[in-house]
Amino acid sequence: MRSGLKLARFLRPYWRWVLIAPVLMTLEVAMDLLQPRMVERIIDEGIARLDLNLVLGTGLLMFGLAVIGAFGGMSNGYFAEMTVQAFGADLRELLFAKVHTFSFADLAVLETGQLITRLTNDVTQVQEALLLVLRILVRAPLLLIGSLIMAVITSPELAFLPLVLMPIELVAVLWIVNRATPLYTRVQERLDALNQVMQENLAGARVVKAFVRAKHEVDRFGAANQHLTDDSINAARTVAIMPAFMMFTLNVSIIGVLWFGGVRVTQGAMQLGQVIAFVNYLTTTLFSLIMVSQLVINLARAEASAQRILEVLDREPGVRNRPGAVTDFTPQGRVVFENVTFDFGDRDGDPVLKGVSFTAEPGQTVALIGTTGAGKSSLVHLIPRFYDVTTGRVTIDGRDVRDLDLMTLRRNIGIALQEAVLFSGTIRDNIRYGRPAASDVDVIAAAQAAQADDFIRSFPEGYDTVLGQRGVNLSGGQKQRLSIARALLIKPAILILDDSTSAVDVETETRIQEALEAIMKDRTSFVIAQRISTVLTADKILVLDDGQIAAEGTHRQLLAESPIYREIYDSQLGGGEPHG
Repeated sequence: MRSGLKLARFLRPYWRWVLIAPVLMTLEVAMDLLQPRMVERIIDEGIARLDLNLVLGTGLLMFGLAVIGAFGGMSNGYFAEMTVQAFGADLRELLFAKVHTFSFADLAVLETGQLITRLTNDVTQVQEALLLVLRILVRAPLLLIGSLIMAVITSPELAFLPLVLMPIELVAVLWIVNRATPLYTRVQERLDALNQVMQENLAGARVVKAFVRAKHEVDRFGAANQHLTDDSINAARTVAIMPAFMMFTLNVSIIGVLWFGGVRVTQGAMQLGQVIAFVNYLTTTLFSLIMVSQLVINLARAEASAQRILEVLDREPGVRNRPGAVTDFTPQGRVVFENVTFDFGDRDGDPVLKGVSFTAEPGQTVALIGTTGAGKSSLVHLIPRFYDVTTGRVTIDGRDVRDLDLMTLRRNIGIALQEAVLFSGTIRDNIRYGRPAASDVDVIAAAQAAQADDFIRSFPEGYDTVLGQRGVNLSGGQKQRLSIARALLIKPAILILDDSTSAVDVETETRIQEALEAIMKDRTSFVIAQRISTVLTADKILVLDDGQIAAEGTHRQLLAESPIYREIYDSQLGGGEPHG
């Protein structure tokens, strides 16, 4: 239960509620424990003596005790529920905020499906366990101890029965908990896998339809669903032993009380009311044990979820600020790679980048071309520190990017990725996502530069057009242009276009390049492109091959000196320009 105890620190803001809830539950338990004694009094003193006044008076007293107990129980439920809901809300917010501190490498380890499960189902499991703790962890032990004491007071001769049965039940509880904990951990892992399949299919529904793979995906989901079902049944089957065993023990114990108590009554050594009261206390004792067993089982399940939650909360981001990170920094845009090597931490794999060195001066446009997997995207991702270099360093204006505050660094870098990610909301809100206070004039200017203004105005609502999930009501090229506009709006010192015009036609791409020349005149631009026509006017072109810079220069220099560049050029443009 160590993980659950670690999460208890998030209850500190609500410590008053946490303390009040058990006090109120104690009140309810005290009232419940007095009820059997009242029944005993009614039977042995009231009915036996035909004393109607005593029966009515005791009955009214029982009613009053029940009202007080009900008040304590309802109030306990109120404060417990408030604590649980506030705790869960805080925990989800902390998890969500933590996820946004992770680097790309961290997010590759903790996949989307896993994170969704941990922010939803795992938090819910911990909440349910906490609610039981605030309700049952106080009630069950108090009832257990209180009913045992009251049973001994009521009939010391019969007290041996619960004292014999309780150790047997405790052993059974411990055995089942030890078996159930790993099973529930596996259930949560299966839920991860199910969410992963579901998330992939919802995001890739069009691909599934395009390749007529619906049956395959249904079968894949069915397999994941069946695994979850089987493991859930296995865990439930193990846990189901407990209530049945407890009820069997309870019935055996009642039979024992009726037998031994009945003998004592016939001998005149006990009264009937004592036997009935003892049965009530014994029943309460064993039901308390059942509650404890259910609580422990739920805690075992919550422990598995708590471990998974702490795995996220305790994970140190792969990229984070160094002590004393520089926050007052306004870059001019001189970017230098100094013998940079980078890998994803896979010791068995080759580095993605190997000894990369080059300089990009302020105002220059640096283009990167090369085959798929050459390391182009990885290279530009090192500039805003989506990853950190393995060896070497990346500097901006002479400062190592690792010495800069992450927010300061990234606010000065605009990036448009090949996969344009848009959010639900209006087109206007998506464009000014990185600069929420931007004026409408600036938003329109950025859209015009990205050649998006015309198609935006073609919509009836214009810039107030509400986008569907992930911009589903836009074409690929339109989404890319909005992504470029979003990057331009923050007026970055460094602009990164990671193959962000791949879905745009050549004519539109040319107009975008012309607009960028004016906007990025004093800023540094990095352009990754598959089409060589995109990079012809770049100040510097880097040809990457197998993680290394195979050639560097202008279009004419490379055409004359680089066989790789010349091969790419000829394959796309047909060698229409003389070499050299």
